[in-house]
Amino acid sequence: MSETTADAPKSEGSFAYVLLISIVATIGGFLFGFDSGVINGTVDGLQSAFNSDSAGTGFNVASMLLGCAGGAALAGTLSDAFGRRTMMIVAAVFFIVSAWGSGVANGSIEFIIYRVLGGFAVGAASVMSPAYISEVAPAKYRGRLSSIQQVAIITGLFMAFVSNYLVAGAAGASTNEWLMGFEAWRWMFWMELIPAFIFFFALLLIPESPRYLVANGKVEKARGVLEKLSGAIRAKTKVTEIKESLASDHKPSLGDVFGGTVFKPIVWVGIGLAVFQQLVGINVVFYYGAVLWQAVGFSEADALLINVISGAVSIGAVIVALVLIDAIGRKPLLWFGSMGMTVTLGLLVWCFSQASLVDGSVRMPEDVGRTALISANAYVFFFNMSWGPVMWVALGEMFPNQIRGSGLAVAGFFQWISNFAITLTFPMMLATAWIGLSGAYAFYAVCALISVFFVFWAVKETKGKELEEMQG
Repeated sequence: MSETTADAPKSEGSFAYVLLISIVATIGGFLFGFDSGVINGTVDGLQSAFNSDSAGTGFNVASMLLGCAGGAALAGTLSDAFGRRTMMIVAAVFFIVSAWGSGVANGSIEFIIYRVLGGFAVGAASVMSPAYISEVAPAKYRGRLSSIQQVAIITGLFMAFVSNYLVAGAAGASTNEWLMGFEAWRWMFWMELIPAFIFFFALLLIPESPRYLVANGKVEKARGVLEKLSGAIRAKTKVTEIKESLASDHKPSLGDVFGGTVFKPIVWVGIGLAVFQQLVGINVVFYYGAVLWQAVGFSEADALLINVISGAVSIGAVIVALVLIDAIGRKPLLWFGSMGMTVTLGLLVWCFSQASLVDGSVRMPEDVGRTALISANAYVFFFNMSWGPVMWVALGEMFPNQIRGSGLAVAGFFQWISNFAITLTFPMMLATAWIGLSGAYAFYAVCALISVFFVFWAVKETKGKELEEMQG
């Protein structure tokens, strides 16, 4: 699959080749999901090992997200200088170091350092994988191929949940010793080493983005890649289109995103998409799912199993998005998802308001608990058939060539800062009597409602458009 691999048929290119290199890029999304989800089953172990309170636990969990913000912010500029593939390779190395180090950590500070390194990897992958896919995929397939990124993210989450469930089950609890005398929660982190090494070696076999190559004066190399992607005739035309779409006076840089009120209008739309994806509270389910369900009376084993079910629902929802995104477009899916999340989050607020203390433990009436489970999984479904995949697709294709890397970096930075804020504050809201689960989810529901109007007024459809047609 490298640039020296024998050419695909020159006249028409090879969709199989495009699909194959897109799948390799989405392994970064898988690790994004796995690294985000693995923490879900380790919270009890972290509290026990590091003797942390609710605020400390919140920071241990959320610390990765500071790295994510830094990784997303730097990845765009660095990828414009060194290449999309190069930055994904660096991210793969960071994934490996973080997975190993998180499992061997013996204190909060050491753990946080390794999680921040993993966060840099996740942040870089979150920006680079969709950028790379959007730059190698033909316009008519770009939505579906870019959506594979979200399939990979959700599959990574699902596999993290499954891995956590199986490891905890084998050990008896996440805090119990398992293989070689190490606690089960440490092994949950070490399981990530397998896909991290696969990602690293697979990246060595794929080509650099042709748009990056043209922007950096490597036109012949770009033409060679484009011939494999779209055929010789189309490659020649595409090189000319890419050249014309790039500013003639300078290479892409972070400064290109500024203009108007701090940022260019299109960058503000990207920031809005990135922030609202987090303000609806989805990562509370991903990071604290086990804690959430235990808070309303489920055992650790049942809570971890519910996570597995939610992961399976997520995969099904993303497949729905994969089928629909190039047929009906990005904007309708976002709008429908916002409406669905508003309703289901509202139901969860009501359910959590019915919980009460029984013998010192939180309990729900059986029928209310059943409604909460159904509503939570419906909420997960609506998110993952809309904002989950579509936000990343939209960010990967909405920016003009000149600012794609830097625009993605800015939006990605705000996405991860929002993620950090939501993740850090949830355990504190949970521990605050007058807020609790009901208050937290009421806030997420209001944000989902606001996102309905944001999509209607601010988001433009990009279905079927060439990247060279995008305007700032």
